[in-house]
Amino acid sequence: MLINTDCLHFLGDIPCQPHKEYRYHCQNCPVYKKIEQNILIIKLGAIGDVIRTTPILRKIKDVYPDSFITWLTYSPEILSKNWVDRILNVNVESIELLKQIDFDWLIVLDKDPIAIALTNQINAKKKSGFTIDEFGRAKPISSRAEEHKWLTGIFDDLSKQNNKHYVQEMFEILDYNFNGEEYILDITEKNNWKINHTKKIIGLNTGCGGRWSSRLWPNEYWIELAKTLLQNEFEVILLGGEQEHEKNLMLSKESGAKYFGYFPLRKFISLVNECDLVVTSVTMAMHIAMGLQKKVIIFNSIFNKNEFYLYGRGEILEPDPNCDCYYKPICPHESMKNIQPNRVIEKIKKVL
Repeated sequence: MLINTDCLHFLGDIPCQPHKEYRYHCQNCPVYKKIEQNILIIKLGAIGDVIRTTPILRKIKDVYPDSFITWLTYSPEILSKNWVDRILNVNVESIELLKQIDFDWLIVLDKDPIAIALTNQINAKKKSGFTIDEFGRAKPISSRAEEHKWLTGIFDDLSKQNNKHYVQEMFEILDYNFNGEEYILDITEKNNWKINHTKKIIGLNTGCGGRWSSRLWPNEYWIELAKTLLQNEFEVILLGGEQEHEKNLMLSKESGAKYFGYFPLRKFISLVNECDLVVTSVTMAMHIAMGLQKKVIIFNSIFNKNEFYLYGRGEILEPDPNCDCYYKPICPHESMKNIQPNRVIEKIKKVL
């Protein structure tokens, strides 16, 4: 019996979709698609970085429409099954499986120890991104684009001089030109939020994660911003995770903005999707908003603003004067206080 194991539809252990729907067998299947490129992407985390790496899928599928794409990540729930054929969580089973496969192209876009260790252990005709050196640390595989991303990661002065955004850097590592390809983020949950859709809806993401508290905007500023937006007939909702729960309860009470609580990732994406514009620091919520093609106002105090590409749908606000605490977890100057609420209001009106 003929079995087309090189078909995109073939699953190996259970019936493929064409067989389940139409009872096709391989010898007479009219929808047989030969895999032309077997590609593995290793981009492990964090969630926001995985989201902002997804534009490469659009280009890869454009160049290799019949490619079979596997993605290894700590955040499998964030990837689209419409674009990635096999999504693997990082565990022993996944890693052992990958070691037994011959790939056409291995793409390692993390400098994480597990990622770079796998570069040499996985068989592939072509490899792009990062690998491991003799001391167990990251190094570029071969190209100038890989070296650029490596050098800006280890020298602050070069990082500050960098004028390329993250997605462009990822494309160049793959030897592609970036042409405005969008993020890919599916909405898999629908919820009936009690939101007034007759008004423009502004989401205020009040946290910044625990790593760089230097990005936190003062609570009194969030309250003033929310009150002013409500007075200007906007619908205002507070966004955040468990870490921001008590804070958002307080902000809601003091400002009158709506707060629905904190939720699992997919439900949080559903809530962000209700917004017309999101005000946020550089966080996972920022990348979710970008993935949903929302308008954004971004607070940035410790990163190179050139790193972020907003697709013409947002503005980046920085302290005036600029802060010198580049990538520092705590800002001794509390520079975020220099971004006044009135500046945020002006930018919101401009972007909308």
